[in-house]
Amino acid sequence: MSFYQKNEFLGDGRTESYSSFAGAISSREQLTHKDKDNGINPVELKDFQKSIEAGEYDPYIYREVKHPTTNMETLFHLLKGSLGTGILAMPLAFYHSGYLLGIIATALIGLLCTHCIHILIKCEYELCKRKKVPVMTYPATAEAALQEGPEFFQKFSSIAPHMVNIFLLIYQLGTGTVYTVFIGENIKEVLLSHGVSIDSRWVMFAALMPLILLNYVRNLKYLAPLSTTANFVTIASFGIIGYYMFSREFSFEGKEAFGEMKNYPLYFGTVLFALEAIGVIMPLENEMKTPQYFGSTLGVLNIGMAVIVLLYTSMGFFGYIAYGDKVGGSISYTIGNELPAQICKIMLSFAIYITHGLQMYPAIDTVWNQYLKTWIGKSDLLLFWEYLTRTLMVLFCFGLAIAVPYIELFISLFGALTLSALGLAIPAILDLSTYWDDFQGIRGILIISKNCLIILIGVFGLVIGTTTSLGEIYKKFAPT
Repeated sequence: MSFYQKNEFLGDGRTESYSSFAGAISSREQLTHKDKDNGINPVELKDFQKSIEAGEYDPYIYREVKHPTTNMETLFHLLKGSLGTGILAMPLAFYHSGYLLGIIATALIGLLCTHCIHILIKCEYELCKRKKVPVMTYPATAEAALQEGPEFFQKFSSIAPHMVNIFLLIYQLGTGTVYTVFIGENIKEVLLSHGVSIDSRWVMFAALMPLILLNYVRNLKYLAPLSTTANFVTIASFGIIGYYMFSREFSFEGKEAFGEMKNYPLYFGTVLFALEAIGVIMPLENEMKTPQYFGSTLGVLNIGMAVIVLLYTSMGFFGYIAYGDKVGGSISYTIGNELPAQICKIMLSFAIYITHGLQMYPAIDTVWNQYLKTWIGKSDLLLFWEYLTRTLMVLFCFGLAIAVPYIELFISLFGALTLSALGLAIPAILDLSTYWDDFQGIRGILIISKNCLIILIGVFGLVIGTTTSLGEIYKKFAPT
């Protein structure tokens, strides 16, 4: 059975067949009745009528979402998902790139990431039409796309979803590790300001059991209120950081317009980690009331990414100008030890802590529900094995954090290692494969060339960024 035919293929766990839709609505009266009862908006009604008349399957019409989100709600969720530890590392990224190159390169990387998300969503929609299914996940899209491509790509279709899952898993576990380090470092800074000198590893150890217990929560709805609380706390913390940044003298003295070339891969990995929201894009689009507006010209994606790039560029630029080469792996490390700064660090640590379970949820769900649960099969100890899996995954993140307690190196490493593939190379490969038979003439050559260039950028960023980050980690521990 293909990966996209399994239960996890559908967003809400349904297993009904959508291979035939001609008899779904047989008359205008039935369509009107469906409209009244289920609240289909006029746009959906018009699109449905067009699809029936054209004899085409429109996946958007057949998506049955229990609680669909509006365009504004989806935009808000997209912005919320981007305000994490990545934005706090942007000043250090600008230190690596230089303030002028940082502004230009962040805008270009933002455009590239946005384009790749567009082609990923476009591929999903086209493949849903061909397979006559309402929705696909990222791994399922990868498998279905490679099956449509040239013979060479088809050979890898069966392992494609697992490769995507591996990259997603590494990224999610990497983020969990970054969260652990972040909590340890910020609380250490607060304790130090009160004369208590302690290694951040001990702080992480103290937070370990609460983190494990938080990740024992099995139902996502119980974690959602914590996310809302964290958003308000984070926004308030950003206000304090902004106060400290803009209260300093605005001067370019000692700040470089272009950084050292050897540090550019660290910048690239950090910006990818910060900007890319590839893990939440498809779930957000799949849950929309009007998904056709997600990727439109003035749709959710373009507006959201424009705001995100502006926010991240502003944080990077003004943070670097304010603190120069004194900036730390997170700007929260750098703002000082006054009472407001200490409150800011505690608030950020609290926000990161209560969202740790939400961040780890996709990784645990992938490992347990898609792999281990199937492998174990029926067992009276199934619940025990699930909790053991949750515990071991948190311990894995804790182990990495203890081994390398440097947030900036983890951010650049996981950004380069996973998001160069997930956010750049793989979407370009899927676009090539999905539309392989349609590439003709000059336009086809240009699209193939464009996708090949993106793949090269992704592979180059993955290899160079990963090796540079690993080299920096080695230097931290190498004998002097």
